[in-house]
Amino acid sequence: MSNALKAIHVGFKQLGYDEDMRRGLYEQVTGKRSATDMDEREREQVVSRLRDLGFKKSTARRPSGRLKLTGEYAGKLQALWIGAWNLGLVENNDDAALVAFVKRQTGLDHVRFLKHAGDATKAIEALKSWMARDGGVNWRIGEYDPLYKCAGFRIAWAQWFLLGPDAMPVMRRAQFGASVHEITGRSYDKMQKDSDWIPVMNELGERIRAKKATA
Repeated sequence: MSNALKAIHVGFKQLGYDEDMRRGLYEQVTGKRSATDMDEREREQVVSRLRDLGFKKSTARRPSGRLKLTGEYAGKLQALWIGAWNLGLVENNDDAALVAFVKRQTGLDHVRFLKHAGDATKAIEALKSWMARDGGVNWRIGEYDPLYKCAGFRIAWAQWFLLGPDAMPVMRRAQFGASVHEITGRSYDKMQKDSDWIPVMNELGERIRAKKATA
């Protein structure tokens, strides 16, 4: 199989084209209804058109070998989805489950189709509302403090309460800080990036899922 033909197959899959849509684009670009009837120059023309439509050749893969989700809003949605997983809300942290959630919220078949801010906001806000309602995440806490503005802190703090600390409220912050230090070796008030909180969210997520399994 030629490189152009491989790119055509990947491009149509990435863009979500069905067979009728493929043949329509073939005919529009080359006057032919099948890639096998084209010469290499015509196939390259199809690839060029697919790129104009948003096809991006990607080599970014997960450790499992699966291609990462692509799209302007994919990163934020994935981060929130993993946050929901670590809150014990999401049963399946696979990308396919996220895609299904996006489709339910927007009617779009894939996060890569979220090209308009309105569609993206609909999916993002629905996920954040779910995490607030059932996971206890307070998205408005300390909006003007760099630490509290960090989504990772907000999720980890909600996780801590889901695990049910038995101390008096005045002691919960100290217990939380001690747990964060145990996990990361760092003082939590110095952790002002979402990436700083990934080990904490993952560890507390394991504890939440273990607690649910024995409930």
